[in-house]
Amino acid sequence: MAQEDRPNSKKLNIDLPEEEAQGVYSNLAVITHSPVEFVVDFAQIMPGMNQAKVRSRIILAPHHAKRLLQALSENVQRFEQQQGPIQAPKGNQDPAMPLTFSGPQGEA
Repeated sequence: MAQEDRPNSKKLNIDLPEEEAQGVYSNLAVITHSPVEFVVDFAQIMPGMNQAKVRSRIILAPHHAKRLLQALSENVQRFEQQQGPIQAPKGNQDPAMPLTFSGPQGEA
């Protein structure tokens, strides 16, 4: 339910500093947890590289992780209603590295 649709809800103002507004690109997320928190590492891996670089780490309380899961689920459903189903990449994928890169192979 959107913030403005909730009865008696107060508007939340969110400050987005200019240096954060551009965002951080990530094509890999690694999620771990302990009994008291979830840790989400957003990383970037490039073709031909065997190491990913963590670009951002988010630490969440379990109830916030659950709320994030619900919000992502709702947004994916809305996206798919507007844009069509999101297709998972096809092909033989290594479960340890669920990314595929295609295109010409560069040589130096």
